[in-house]
Amino acid sequence: MLTVDFPELGLQLGNAVLDAGCGTGRHLRGLAGIPGVRYFGIDTKKEDLDKACASLAEIPGSSADNCHIARADIRNLPFSDGFFDCVICSEVLEHIWEHEQALEELIRVLKPKGSLVISVPRYFPEKICWLLSRAYRNEEGGHVRIYKKDKVLNMLKKYGFKCWKINYKHALHVPYWWIKCLVGHKNESNLLVKYYKKFLEWDIMHKPFWVRFLEEFLNPFMGKSIVFYFKKD
Repeated sequence: MLTVDFPELGLQLGNAVLDAGCGTGRHLRGLAGIPGVRYFGIDTKKEDLDKACASLAEIPGSSADNCHIARADIRNLPFSDGFFDCVICSEVLEHIWEHEQALEELIRVLKPKGSLVISVPRYFPEKICWLLSRAYRNEEGGHVRIYKKDKVLNMLKKYGFKCWKINYKHALHVPYWWIKCLVGHKNESNLLVKYYKKFLEWDIMHKPFWVRFLEEFLNPFMGKSIVFYFKKD
């Protein structure tokens, strides 16, 4: 389930791409399919990085020489200034109190004409989750803020970045989280939660046309994630 549309980035042979907060490697697996691109993933959770490494090893034809995974903090990245042609930060900043510090690090390691892609939960679906469940919004390691679109745009504008595209993604995941917040966001035994989760997993595995069409239609109205594509102005 990719949030970032890689074809939009025009990645070329030899480009270096950072997935900051890569988790279990969903975007790294997408990058593995782009020939000649060097891709790097960092995260603070060792168990997630182990899963990312294992899943990448299963991809036929992927080159381990082009993949670099390390345990690191987004607020203190272990890379030199201007190292990356593209930096991706997907569903991470909403977890970090010091989000300005993290943003400065992402910009520091990005080349002057590089691409910066940031995605965060969209305000409306996330606000409903917060209203439905106090436990959801107070969970340790969970979301510490909800971003409005203008907030993200203004954060990057002061660093000289211009947003050239905004996408909305994962509309069909919104009802799943609303249901979870209603019945208890840790309650995996609820029948609605169980069967909706099976539906989402089935969709990820099989990608039926009619479900993909439905989600693309709904994304502008209720996409769970908002994705910003930035370049230095």
